[in-house]
Amino acid sequence: MGRFRLAEPASDLIAWLGLVLMALSFLTLMRTREPLLPHTKLPHHKKAAPFTLVILDPGHGGQDSGAMAGTVLEKDLTFDVAQRVDCLLGAQGISTLLTRAGDSYVSLSERAQLINRANNAIVVSIHFDEGPRPDVSGIETYFAAQQNTGIPTIASWLPFLQKIANVQPNLESQSLAQFVQQQLVTHTQAINRGTKAEQFYVLANVRHPAVLVEGGFLTNKNEIGKLANANYREQLALAISDGILKYRDAINASGDGLDEASP
Repeated sequence: MGRFRLAEPASDLIAWLGLVLMALSFLTLMRTREPLLPHTKLPHHKKAAPFTLVILDPGHGGQDSGAMAGTVLEKDLTFDVAQRVDCLLGAQGISTLLTRAGDSYVSLSERAQLINRANNAIVVSIHFDEGPRPDVSGIETYFAAQQNTGIPTIASWLPFLQKIANVQPNLESQSLAQFVQQQLVTHTQAINRGTKAEQFYVLANVRHPAVLVEGGFLTNKNEIGKLANANYREQLALAISDGILKYRDAINASGDGLDEASP
């Protein structure tokens, strides 16, 4: 009996440690939630600029050619359009950064790491598509429904808290996608394939609003002909630039309401 009594303090200590861990987890979870203040009017503060940097992510590069149609390579088209957007935004006084320089290979994880090192940025990844049939055509813009922004350390110890802490709506990316897609269709008169939620790596694993443009199908002869024309690629770049500017202006005009910023 004496031997079992000596074990009781150790059991009590484990129980107390468990309670402390649960309390810390609860406090951490509460800090990740928006405070509920139904009867309190918060003071108005001047809203910071929606972004100060645009990161342009030309898809593929180096040994990764992407989609191909004869001598037309996706990696060349994406870099060409990204450079054009870069020049257009620079003329508007907007700082830009490209995730690759020239025809170089940069992995998806390296792109995400570069993007996440930046502050107060938005991301536009540029791609072209392959269709299941040669008649498939049009332009579409993707956003991630949720972004993997990380979870608090204590919450990560308890699996039942991970889902709550990690899931965050991605309204900024959805809004940016809508503005960019609208301008792409307006400038090019291409078939509007809409905006879509997809957990692409460079969208889901970055901490900034991010969209991915599919600017046409290299399996469609008509679209290949258009994309081979520098004037058409300039229209794509103008559309992306205009979509970014309209997104910025709408957020500035709407204050805190992202819903009001939708086109």
